[in-house]
Amino acid sequence: MNVIDPRTGKPRLLVLVGPTAVGKTRYSLEIARRWNAEIISGDSMQVYRGMDIGTAKIKPEEMEGIPHHLIDIRDPEEPFSAAEFQSLASGLIEEIAARGRLPFIVGGTGLYIEALLYGFDFPEAPSDGRIRSELKAYAERHGAEALHERLRAVDPESAARLHPNDVKRVIRALEIALETGEAMSAKIAGFREMRESPYAFCLIGLTMDREVLYDRINKRVDAMIAAGLVDEVRMLLSRGVPPDATSMQAIGYKEIVPHLTEGLPLEEAVERLKRDTRRYAKRQLSWFRRMNGIEWVDVTDERNFLANLEAIHAIITGKFRKQAEYIK
Repeated sequence: MNVIDPRTGKPRLLVLVGPTAVGKTRYSLEIARRWNAEIISGDSMQVYRGMDIGTAKIKPEEMEGIPHHLIDIRDPEEPFSAAEFQSLASGLIEEIAARGRLPFIVGGTGLYIEALLYGFDFPEAPSDGRIRSELKAYAERHGAEALHERLRAVDPESAARLHPNDVKRVIRALEIALETGEAMSAKIAGFREMRESPYAFCLIGLTMDREVLYDRINKRVDAMIAAGLVDEVRMLLSRGVPPDATSMQAIGYKEIVPHLTEGLPLEEAVERLKRDTRRYAKRQLSWFRRMNGIEWVDVTDERNFLANLEAIHAIITGKFRKQAEYIK
């Protein structure tokens, strides 16, 4: 298949999104094999080394020889942002296309994926350090929840996306709103409506019945605990990763930390993790439904895997139909 769209001259890009636990990994391997693709992870937390169980990271032996990118590229002490993802992923798309293969984004971090698809210009950090100092002091005096409520008042969409404990990013969003007079989410919405994508992309979303998805989430959490998630979090803390590091705000980690540091009963930590993961899945679906051009495939019934896969292939063929040919 031609990896450049001859009508526009833009690189072709395949994108698969969906909420956590919907089954993206299984489908992505089959799609990548069929379309001679290389996978670029669109997950904000799978970039971190040593954070494997809680992020449901694919294991090397499960990749089936298909190249995967942007996995294990940062230490947990290091920050990682949507702007960095945008820069790294755009470079990888060029490299993969130059090899004659199809770049394939797979993930559930909506901001990262839309930033890439539409070339968001991320606001520079405000120059007035007084705002940041005031917000930090406010958080110390009144707590993370109170700071998060301030964000909710000026930018409810960003507040819904950010966990209250992710103080650094909450402050960042508040800085932008207070310094520029415009919410970060409004800037993103403006780009979504006004920007033409630099890619000829095919965007597919996986969805399923909510109760089925929530049951899968609960079972996945139980499997993570059985696989050693608590020990994984303990190891990160023992090596000195701060509990307020960006990486430790990931769902699966921030819920276990109080069990290890404050004596929270494990059963309660697990219930919080299940609850937070279900809420996160709901936020993911809300974000994806606002994305332009998404084609949805309902994968509720696992017995229909092959039929669902063929439906996905048909969508891709339809999108790329003038030059599409299945890779034999």
